[in-house]
Amino acid sequence: MQWRGRRGSGNVEDRRSMGAAGAGGMGVVGMLAVLAFGYFFGVDISPIVRELDQAPGEGSGPLTQEDEKWGQFMSVVLADTEEVWATTLPEQAGIRYRDPTLVLFRGTVQSACGTASSAMGPFYCPGDQKLYLDTDFFDMMARRMGAGGDFAYAYVIAHEVGHHVQNLTGVLQQVNSLRARVSRSDSNKISVLTELQADCYAGIWARGAQERFGTLEPGDLEEAQRAAQAVGDDVIQSDAGRVPVPDSFTHGSADQRQEWLMRGFQSGDMGQCDTFAQAGL
Repeated sequence: MQWRGRRGSGNVEDRRSMGAAGAGGMGVVGMLAVLAFGYFFGVDISPIVRELDQAPGEGSGPLTQEDEKWGQFMSVVLADTEEVWATTLPEQAGIRYRDPTLVLFRGTVQSACGTASSAMGPFYCPGDQKLYLDTDFFDMMARRMGAGGDFAYAYVIAHEVGHHVQNLTGVLQQVNSLRARVSRSDSNKISVLTELQADCYAGIWARGAQERFGTLEPGDLEEAQRAAQAVGDDVIQSDAGRVPVPDSFTHGSADQRQEWLMRGFQSGDMGQCDTFAQAGL
């Protein structure tokens, strides 16, 4: 991925030097709160929690050279999303794009959606319009999921920005209202549609970044597809030693996530990302 030497975003809030206890220091009550938060936002993070719960807490300290590099990388990716959506959203949806803030943290973090743990993975909070990310998640992608690579990591950020786009278009509000009135099984299905649309929006970003900046290098799309596959609900459940249960899916299968990512990339059209209409909603 070509990213060095380009503009970084000014909308990055780096809290990593503040330090925080990792998931292992949360205790039973804290872990239950994280699991409940994950369910509310449609995130099945229980397999990952088991691993992170055994990790030692991180103390405060200065940022390392590696930390600084991660910060620069994510700042450039965020800037790319700003430029792509600043034109795409008004042109295709008639809505002015408002830049979100990316919060980098370690261990646990306070957001308008409550206290969250790195065990949840990256997430978007519509209450403060901020993306939250612990860069240790990227290490896990490479080590545990076999989905490393800079464009794979950029896809993760672009997916969370996709949720921000959904917030600006009013989709998240409608989704949360509907999920509160239906059964858990139906709520999970709606969550899957929400996540697949965010994947499709990540594909739109990838297309726009390539057209504007020549971002893609050979193998980059394959990196993003491997990442989308690795976070498919069926793959996560299988890796945890469980038989995949489609009714429990909250993000979609590996095939679905790859399909919608590529649909966004190939079309560059938000109209082609309407997962809800395709499902008859």
